[in-house]
Amino acid sequence: MSWLRALRAITARVAMWPRATGTWLGERFELEDSLMAVLRHPVPRELERPIGWWYVFGSATLAIFVLQVVTGVGLAMTYVPAPNSAYDSLQFISHDATLGSVVRGMHFFGAAAMVVLVLIHMTQVYLFGAFKFPREANWLTGSLLLLATLAMAFTGQLLRWDQDAFWSIVVAAEQAARAPVIGNWLASLVVAGANVGGATLTRFYATHVFLIPAAVFGLIGLHLYLVIKRGISEPPVPGVVIDRPTYRGRYEAMLRRGIPFWPDAAWRDAVIAALAVLAVAILAAIFGAPELGKPPDPTNVIADPRPDWYFLGYFAILALIPPATESIVIVGLPLFAFIFLFLVPLLWPDGERHWSRRPAAIAAVALPLIAYASLTVAGIESPWVPKLEGGGVPVAVTQGLPDAPLRGANLFGSKSCFACHAIAGAGGRRAPDLTHIGSRLNRDQLTSRIATGGGGMPAYAGSLTPSELEDLVAFLLVRR
Repeated sequence: MSWLRALRAITARVAMWPRATGTWLGERFELEDSLMAVLRHPVPRELERPIGWWYVFGSATLAIFVLQVVTGVGLAMTYVPAPNSAYDSLQFISHDATLGSVVRGMHFFGAAAMVVLVLIHMTQVYLFGAFKFPREANWLTGSLLLLATLAMAFTGQLLRWDQDAFWSIVVAAEQAARAPVIGNWLASLVVAGANVGGATLTRFYATHVFLIPAAVFGLIGLHLYLVIKRGISEPPVPGVVIDRPTYRGRYEAMLRRGIPFWPDAAWRDAVIAALAVLAVAILAAIFGAPELGKPPDPTNVIADPRPDWYFLGYFAILALIPPATESIVIVGLPLFAFIFLFLVPLLWPDGERHWSRRPAAIAAVALPLIAYASLTVAGIESPWVPKLEGGGVPVAVTQGLPDAPLRGANLFGSKSCFACHAIAGAGGRRAPDLTHIGSRLNRDQLTSRIATGGGGMPAYAGSLTPSELEDLVAFLLVRR
């Protein structure tokens, strides 16, 4: 039985290794005075009510960000940020690389999860009045993190370098050009030159992989510092208001009867963070990486590039607003949202915190949420996007046409003219209806307009041969 005693002795020593390792690390790095002091900082208890499940979304967002960094590094090992290789490298990752589809799927679903979680976290903070004194700076850094998250999601979509990504860059540059005074400079900054090309992709890659993550790391560090320094806000109680002269003393009293963050409160954060990561992994395992669209083709003018679902509401706004108001909405809407975010803690730093005593705060959350959800549904349905038979003009329009107009009708479909123009009730809505264009313009006028563009229409002189231009004009002339 000596071997049994020896096995027990070895097992006992192995069981001591984690504790001994922790003790060794703690002594060498003085973790008890640094890391553990932070983890065990007290969290408040207001009227014997500790913080609960509503306080977990910040930690879940942080966990998803770490997941994004890990999967992003994995993708960067294979992704080639060059116009001639980016699309093919993503196809290789999605279909041929070992676990490539899962890793890219986790990065894709992780981006959506991070956007959703950071919005939920900020909504909870806003409704609980946790942005009020003395935590105004917490809200400001959180607002910057929200903007950085949206920017990271948008730039990540453009790295797919498919048709949607290409034209999304064009749309982004057009919107940037609407800004007064600095519009042309912003458009040039977005495109990295005069035209979308290799420099554009390189700029978006560097922004997505280096610039924005570096900013997010710095903002997270500052945000966590402020959370630890100012303390986690106590659960709001109806009728208990923020009174700046007395608040700090009352908060210190709550901390004295509070609970340590680790492990009494942190277990909730750990559970929700693990569930969020698990949900992303399951979605990636089931659905894999999203399929790419067609390779980018500058000559195929598609007027309605479709972004990821969390940007569909804004996509719908751009499609639905009248052309005369585009500049006002494109510049004014983001500016208003930005100003509102940063004025919230400065305009309402004290007073009631509980959401039931702040109906205006409920309306400020509910109304935009309902409106954006409705716009997202509209963006999914996209009634302004043409639905044509087989990707071309309707058969009723082409039936019985002579050879030249028939070839022109096929060009009208293959060059995606229908994406902007409608004929016989089918096609886009963003440009004039061409059902009876032959009655309004003659051959020379149609030729000049197609070749030179104007009024928001691109010039097709470089993408159509003379014979193709003649066929297209012949087709439009029969529209009487």
